[in-house]
Amino acid sequence: MAKRKEGGIELLASMPWPVGFVLGIVAYVAIRYGIGWYMSTVNNPVWQAMGRQLSAGAYALFAWITLILCWIGALASFTGGRRRKHLLERQTGLESLRAMSWREFEMLAGEAFRRQGYAIQETGLGGADGGIDLILRKDGKTTLVQCKQWKTQRVDVKVVREMFGLLAHHGAAAVKIVAVGDYTADAQRFAQGKPIELIHGEALLAMVRGVQTSTPAKATATTPIVTSTPEPKSISNPACPKCGADMVQRSNRQTKDHFLGCAKYPACRGTRTV
Repeated sequence: MAKRKEGGIELLASMPWPVGFVLGIVAYVAIRYGIGWYMSTVNNPVWQAMGRQLSAGAYALFAWITLILCWIGALASFTGGRRRKHLLERQTGLESLRAMSWREFEMLAGEAFRRQGYAIQETGLGGADGGIDLILRKDGKTTLVQCKQWKTQRVDVKVVREMFGLLAHHGAAAVKIVAVGDYTADAQRFAQGKPIELIHGEALLAMVRGVQTSTPAKATATTPIVTSTPEPKSISNPACPKCGADMVQRSNRQTKDHFLGCAKYPACRGTRTV
């Protein structure tokens, strides 16, 4: 497998952004002042002359360029980290996992493993077709990860065999294959008893939800919202003018006249004429 060369900015972008920020300052001071000071202290006339030139600013432009490149890498790391965080936090279900591009799917898996305490290296070797997408490091052990965002096709045994072959080649301790869907029966049988973990869509979703710091709105089918509203009182059975309860027909014991009295009598003595 041909290894893609990783540039300095890409390497810094894969590290926490404070690393690139601090490294830029250290590199600037070392190039702009440190090298010249060191050479001027050496007991050699030629070196001392070069040291004086460097201290006078001969490498000033190079120092500024190094500082800017380091800070560009730090900025890329910062913005990439925010994107990964947002990508993970907004996942609500399998449909949202399927809706991502393969690159976003790799970023999501990497962020989920990062929150589990792994140091993550995004190799860029996999791409949409296969290969090693992530290298995880934790407790001195290395784990190779391949991400498969196949929306309909199940991951077959060929993929699992290829990753198992890379296990010994890279001296890794284990392999993880992350998929949106599921795996064929042959793939599952081949992985049994080997340091291979097959993570299907439901397991990935559970892993993502387990490391989410916020609770996103769950994707659910649209259902009508039914609210309970009080039924209007009928004209023949009006509400009590005092408490609003139902009223019942009563009669005066002395005059025998009919009237409406509150059903909560004697707690409420509200009345209405018939």
